[in-house]
Amino acid sequence: MNFKKGDTVIYPQHGACIIHGIKKMKAFGANQEYLILKTVINEMTLSVPTSKAAEVGVRPPVSQDELEDLVSHLSKADPRVPSNWSRRFKNHQEKLKSGDVYQVAEVVRNLAARNRDASLSAAERTMYDRARINLISEIAPALKVSTEEAEAFLDDALAKGVLKPTRAKKTAAPAPVNKAGAASAGADATASHGKPQAPAKKTVAAKPKAPTQTKVAATKPKAPAKSKTPPKPKTRARPQASAKSGGRKA
Repeated sequence: MNFKKGDTVIYPQHGACIIHGIKKMKAFGANQEYLILKTVINEMTLSVPTSKAAEVGVRPPVSQDELEDLVSHLSKADPRVPSNWSRRFKNHQEKLKSGDVYQVAEVVRNLAARNRDASLSAAERTMYDRARINLISEIAPALKVSTEEAEAFLDDALAKGVLKPTRAKKTAAPAPVNKAGAASAGADATASHGKPQAPAKKTVAAKPKAPTQTKVAATKPKAPAKSKTPPKPKTRARPQASAKSGGRKA
């Protein structure tokens, strides 16, 4: 690719850049020719060796005809997007590093669809904003429009694609009503003078009260009184008189 001052080129992860000049500079002990680039957004100055421009991914922006393919690319949801956060983030990071416009569009499409269904994490939100900026900066020179118009073009492409609202599910039809039954019910419900009769009040039978149980305190039978008999007097045994021995004198 031949580089000229004033040309617009795409630098991976920085989007569209304007070539401000080609300058020889000494770096790493050798004199090399460098491209002096200035990013369209944020106006950051970058220096890229001309000999390694293709290696790092510097390329011309897409043409107007290629934008049609880009729009169709934005409209097709990718079922292969990893559900795991770390794998998805790494996958999108590699796409952005490639600098390929279609892969950058895939990042914008996938994160836009995910942002609609569930809120993005802080890291994915930053990645989504960066991918949008890069894609808008490439759409603008291709269409030769301003940044605001290029952003409107991208939002319109997403709205017609992955952000297109889904059709609401059909609600179930109400169950058919028997006309004969409805007519007879209406005739019964209306009284004279066309006034509806008030529904009869339901009489609720009173529940019989449960008979009250009288509690009788159980009385303990009294123990029979003990008859006190006077104690018998103790009788002392009298000592018997011993018979005197000896006979009568003759």
